[in-house]
Amino acid sequence: MRRSSLFNIIAVACLLYGVAALRLSPQPSSALAAQAQTAPKNTAQLHPANATVAEAVKPADIPPAKSSVVGPTEIYTAKRGESIPAVARQFLHQTTYLTSSELADAIRKVNGNRTANILKAGEQITIPGILPEPIVEKTVPIARDFEVRAIYLTGIMAASDHGLRIIRHWREVGGNAVVFDIKDSDGSVTIPFAHSLLGKHQVYIHDLPKFIHFLHSENMHAIARIAIFRDERLVVEHPELAVKSKRTGQPWRENGKLVWTDPSQPKVQEYDIALAKFVAQSGADEIQFDYVRFPAEGDQKDAGFVFQTGNCAEKNDGPCSDGRLARPAEAKQGGTTTTDAAADPEPALDNSDPKHPDSKHRTAKHVVAAKRPEPAPAGPQRSDVITSFLKKAYGELHPTGVLFSLDVFGVMAWQRSVDLSHTGQDIVGMAKYCDVLSPMIYPSHFFGMDNIAHPGDAPEHFIGESMERFELITHPDGNRASGVAIRPWLQAFHWRTKTYSPEYIKVQVATAKEKGGIGFLFWNAANDYSKPYAAMPEMKAAKEKYFRGDELPGVTVKASLTPATVPAPAVANH
Repeated sequence: MRRSSLFNIIAVACLLYGVAALRLSPQPSSALAAQAQTAPKNTAQLHPANATVAEAVKPADIPPAKSSVVGPTEIYTAKRGESIPAVARQFLHQTTYLTSSELADAIRKVNGNRTANILKAGEQITIPGILPEPIVEKTVPIARDFEVRAIYLTGIMAASDHGLRIIRHWREVGGNAVVFDIKDSDGSVTIPFAHSLLGKHQVYIHDLPKFIHFLHSENMHAIARIAIFRDERLVVEHPELAVKSKRTGQPWRENGKLVWTDPSQPKVQEYDIALAKFVAQSGADEIQFDYVRFPAEGDQKDAGFVFQTGNCAEKNDGPCSDGRLARPAEAKQGGTTTTDAAADPEPALDNSDPKHPDSKHRTAKHVVAAKRPEPAPAGPQRSDVITSFLKKAYGELHPTGVLFSLDVFGVMAWQRSVDLSHTGQDIVGMAKYCDVLSPMIYPSHFFGMDNIAHPGDAPEHFIGESMERFELITHPDGNRASGVAIRPWLQAFHWRTKTYSPEYIKVQVATAKEKGGIGFLFWNAANDYSKPYAAMPEMKAAKEKYFRGDELPGVTVKASLTPATVPAPAVANH
C-alpha cells in the first residue's frame, strides 16, 4: 500500500472517531441553560387527552426534553441497596434539574451511559449539575396590559416531566405564560411553606424559585394561582375558621360539604396574604387569586360570618372598614331565560366551576335574568369584606413588583343583585385593587340564558356579550388604556358542547380580542391542550385578528444561572 493512501485512511479514521466522540459528549441542559436554545419542532400528530391527569396528553404528542449535564459535578459513594433513581431524589434539590427522573437520566449519561439502576456498595458515581447555592429568582416586571397567552397546570402536573414537556410545547406553538397551582380549592399547598395554620403537607413543586427560573429561561410569564376562601384542608384542621351555622353554631356546610373558610375571618385573610407574599418573593411574575368570594350555594340564611357579629378587626384596618360601597355601575340588563324568575326567589348563579378535577361530572344550575336592583341593606355587606380584603392584599403585594390578578364569575357581568349579595364580587370595587380581572366566561356555563338551548355551542355570543358587559362596567368612559385589564378565562374542554375543536378555540380568542380582551387564559382541569396546540399556529400567523404577539422584555436572553442563598421561610405568628 502506498504511504499516501495509508495516511489518508488514518486521517479519515481519526475524523470519524472525533465525530462519534462529539455526538456522545455531554450537552448543555435545555431546562436551565444560560444560552438560548430552540425547542425541537413537533412533527407528531396531536390527539385529545384522556380525562385523567396522568394520561392527559400522550408523551408522543410532545417532544421529549433532552436530559444532559449542567454545571459542576460531585462524586457520591453508593450505599448497599441504593439505586440511581433514589440517589437522584436525594440530590435533586442541590442540582439545576427540575425532576428526579431528569436528574437520573443525566446521572446515567455522565456515568458511561449505563442502563442498570442498582448500585454496588462503595461504588462511586458522578452527580452532574451541582449548584453551589440555591437559586434565587426575581420577578420580571411587565405592564398590566401585557398580552398574556397562557394555559393552566395543576401543581402535580407542573412539577412533572410531562408538565415540563407541555410548557415547552406551549412555548413552541406561541404561548408566553403558564398559570400553575400554588393552592388549589381543596386547600392543598403545592410548595414548601411554613405557617402555623398549614403544618405538614404534601409538596409537589419542591423548589419554587428553580421552577420559576425554568419558566423565565423559556421566556414565559409565571402566574401563580392561589385559591383563597374555598379551603377544605383549612376548615377541617381548624373548624374555628369555617363559616358558622346560625342554627347550630357548628361549621356551616355548602350542600353538605365542609369546604368554606369565613372570608371575613382575619386569620384566614392573613394566611392567604402571607402565602401570596412568599410566592411573590420567590420570583413569580403574577399572583392570581381565585375563589375570592363568599359561598354562593347552600342555605344562605343559615350561614354566619364574623363581619355580621361586629367582631371585625380594628376600625379602618379590617374586613368591614370600607363601609357600604357604591352600587355597581350601570350595565345592560340581563338577557331572557327559560327559567321562571318569579318561581325562584333566590336563584343561584351557575356554580359548576370547571376549576375542579371532577367539574365535567357536575350539574350546572340555571342562571336567570337580572331583577330590579333591591335597596342596599344597612350595615357592612359581603362585597365590603371582599373589597377591603383586596385593598389590603394589593397594598402588600404591589410593592413586590408582581402583577395582581383576580378570577371572577362570568355571570357577574350581568350585575344581578342576588349574585352580588351571595358572592360579594362587586366588579367595580374589585377592579380598584388589582391589575387584571379574569372573568371565567366559559360558554358552557351560561346554561339557561338568552333563550339559547345549548350555550356551549354559542361561543361567539356568550364571549362577546360577557366581554362587552365587563368592558362597560370597568371602562365606562370607553378608555381601555386606563384602569384594569380584562384577560378572560376561555374554554379549553368539551363539557356541554358538541362543537369543541381548534375552530372553537379560535372563535373564542378572536371574539374576546374584538371586544377589548387583552390576552387569554385556557382552562382544562386534565391539562389537555391538544385543541389549543392545533389552533395556535394559525392564530399566530394572523396576529391582527387573534393577538398582538407580545413577548417578555429581553426575549433573546435566557435567565441567569447565578445562584444566591434563599432565606428559609419564616413561620407566621398568630
